[in-house]
Amino acid sequence: VLPSPEGPVPSVSITEIRQYLRAQSIPFHDGYSCLHTPSLFTDSRESQPPAASVPYTLFIDKTTGSFLCTATLAEGTWQDFQANVELRHRGVPPASSEEPEEDMRRAREDARCIWERAVPLWDLLDEDETNKTRAMFGISLVTDATLKRFGVRYLRTARSLVFPWFSPRDATLKGLKLVRVEKKGDAIAYVEETLPRFDSYRNLFGLPLIGRRDTELVLTGWELDALALHQATGVASLALPRGATCLPPALLPYLEQFKRITLWLGEDLRSWEAAKLFARKLSLKRCSLVRPGDLQPRPLEALNQGLNLTKILRAALPASHKSIVSFRQLREEVFGELVNTEQVAGIKWARFPELNKLLKGHRRGELTIFTGPTGSGKTTFISEYALDLCMQGVCTLWGSFEINNVRLAKIMLTQFAAQRLEDQLELYDEWADRFEDLPLYFMTFHGQQNIKTVIDTMQHAVYMYDITHVVVDNLQFMMGHEHLSVDR
Repeated sequence: VLPSPEGPVPSVSITEIRQYLRAQSIPFHDGYSCLHTPSLFTDSRESQPPAASVPYTLFIDKTTGSFLCTATLAEGTWQDFQANVELRHRGVPPASSEEPEEDMRRAREDARCIWERAVPLWDLLDEDETNKTRAMFGISLVTDATLKRFGVRYLRTARSLVFPWFSPRDATLKGLKLVRVEKKGDAIAYVEETLPRFDSYRNLFGLPLIGRRDTELVLTGWELDALALHQATGVASLALPRGATCLPPALLPYLEQFKRITLWLGEDLRSWEAAKLFARKLSLKRCSLVRPGDLQPRPLEALNQGLNLTKILRAALPASHKSIVSFRQLREEVFGELVNTEQVAGIKWARFPELNKLLKGHRRGELTIFTGPTGSGKTTFISEYALDLCMQGVCTLWGSFEINNVRLAKIMLTQFAAQRLEDQLELYDEWADRFEDLPLYFMTFHGQQNIKTVIDTMQHAVYMYDITHVVVDNLQFMMGHEHLSVDR
């Protein structure tokens, strides 16, 4: 749930941050997405050494002002940062990050138990089982050396590959991602599960293998793609924790050292759209994008097809477009749109085939207005309409100004479970756990609101959670009746 109007996120501009740091005599330099400063949380010495010899391990997000110290993993808001600076002036040691909560501790303990039960794939005694497992995940060409380098294991009881999340600070195990294969007719689907749960799972898979001198990076949307890329090209490659769904701002400090980042997230147009969105967060001038296409599938597929991955990386398009372009520069994109007409039409609704005929699909940058008399079912329909997309990975933000969030969440959970949970309360936790993993967020406004506050909250959500679908229900309640005649 996003901050409520009573206590909205106090916005801070990059100019204010710079002015504050100068006023406090804190040295800093400008990065791509963050400002870099010496940490307040490492051992502060009375006699400060020259600034040049101090490692700049504290990163301040230029958009939100929140900070992360990569040396101690202390993090917090801009207000927390200021409070710690005040404490330092008074000679009080800064308040470092607290111990992990009980849930996190339990998740780490569970992860450790699973990790100890999992075995390296090449340690399976039955060669036939090993080959079948490799074929099932499409990793027959991925070598044992690559799997070993990235620390990938196999959990026989769950028939899942296990990808570790090691702390970048001390290499302790912080969590795991388990991936298994499910067959649906002829198609196969990969099912993922994380410990801890998704909202606190912020692993850049492959981060411990990055050297301090690495300046080029390929960001992928999937752990197996990172393996394939590194094996085929030798370049530093990382996988995002939620693929093309979102790039959490908390991960940006770890990407600051790279002068060039290539985004190769997947093989569909949604991955391409996500890559363009993430490039804006990472700073356009250092990003290049691999355009999806028949000859440029996702990295693992490219490896399996015997394509030259280095050549594909070299052909990546720069993310920053000049203000004026010729058709020659747009030619490939136009061809991509003609080849992928179905995908260009947007994300189709699974539950409303008739709606696909009308709207084609959900596309970014489009506004759809639903009207109807009171009680005609607008909210009920739109909650299912949004849920349908959300279940397909579309990050969704709800602004329910008419009914409260508890009632709205109850409607959506019932629609998600497709059954009356009142009659089967023993199933509640199971369905609630699955519902919690959806990329769904609610604003806590209710009734008439100041439109600027609402827009600011939406913009904050777009940056933090990569929201691509915003629902306002309903406009009349948000604006209040007196506004409607003024500027319809």
